[in-house]
Amino acid sequence: MKVCVSVHGRFHAFELARGLQGRGALECLLTTYPAFVPRRVVGPGAPLRTAPWLEVWRRLYPKLRLGPQPDLAISKAFGRFAAGALKNIHADVLVGWSSATLEAVPVARDKGMKVVIERGSTHIAHQTELLRDEYRRYGLDFQATAPGMVARELREYELADAIAVPSRFAARTFIERGIPESKLIVVPMGVDLGQFSPGPSNNADRLPRILFVGAVGLRKGVPLLLRAFARLKDRAELHLVGPVEDDFRPIMATLPLDNVVVRGPVTGESLQGLYADADIFCLPSVEEGFGMVVTEAMACGIPPVVTERVGASDTITPGENGLIVEGDGEEALAEALVKLVSNPDLRQTMGTAARKRVLSGCGWEDYADRALAAYEKL
Repeated sequence: MKVCVSVHGRFHAFELARGLQGRGALECLLTTYPAFVPRRVVGPGAPLRTAPWLEVWRRLYPKLRLGPQPDLAISKAFGRFAAGALKNIHADVLVGWSSATLEAVPVARDKGMKVVIERGSTHIAHQTELLRDEYRRYGLDFQATAPGMVARELREYELADAIAVPSRFAARTFIERGIPESKLIVVPMGVDLGQFSPGPSNNADRLPRILFVGAVGLRKGVPLLLRAFARLKDRAELHLVGPVEDDFRPIMATLPLDNVVVRGPVTGESLQGLYADADIFCLPSVEEGFGMVVTEAMACGIPPVVTERVGASDTITPGENGLIVEGDGEEALAEALVKLVSNPDLRQTMGTAARKRVLSGCGWEDYADRALAAYEKL
């Protein structure tokens, strides 16, 4: 079986393509990245077709701000690019990223391909409504999803043979919107077990450290985290790693920040060092299809505390290798954090169990096996 992967960017498509390539199943990878970037991940001999001008457009817009926001236009342009490329590609399955595959679907159909729409988050209507409500709570307008983008994705969902989602939580949001469960493929994302592993830590003589990694804003539940942490600020320290979203800065200034360290974006070895120095990981997202940072933390032997809306909770057995907080109450989140802050032995036991969990089926090779098996069944 041969698979064509089509993605307007990177996401986890390069890891998927690498897994397919290693199993002799990759026919071609279509992407907006220049060829040298995916070849670093997929391999030097990976079959590629690229549209780097679209990536340049995406990256220049925040700096130049010329014309309207380009996400919808880029999705349409990449869909046309993929449709043209498919005319000379012979594959059994097209795996296309949501919002940027619509134009390629009829071409794939004419060539006898099955079409899988890859959606790395919840149903786009669910996501849009949930985030719109959350932004309104703070007096902000949620404008991240253009109506045209929603319409494209809904049509892709309708036309696809299958929709691949990363968690049971994400799948439920599709079922609630009328998508048959039989049309959904649940393929949890992987983690780089070589890059993320337990490391030396210097935390014996300081307060327990709670680590958050992600965009510091409303979607990731940062207001909830800051209010909950304020209840235990004298017993721990909180480190926020990631870019602070511009519209969140005025809100953040009104929230309690005692014993909170805002580190900004961190990547590579520096991020690995922050995981090593952490005692607890927390991601209290309002909406999250998966949350790969959760499995990264678990791979580093750190017990996670997440809300039930974080799709990576599929990998957590509550009380064994982490804690899952139901609802969005700060008291419940604070109680979960206190449970780990006050018990170093429990942190150690849960952290060890978290590492063991990801070692048994959560690597990128495991992800590729699951994805390929799903495509073969389709």
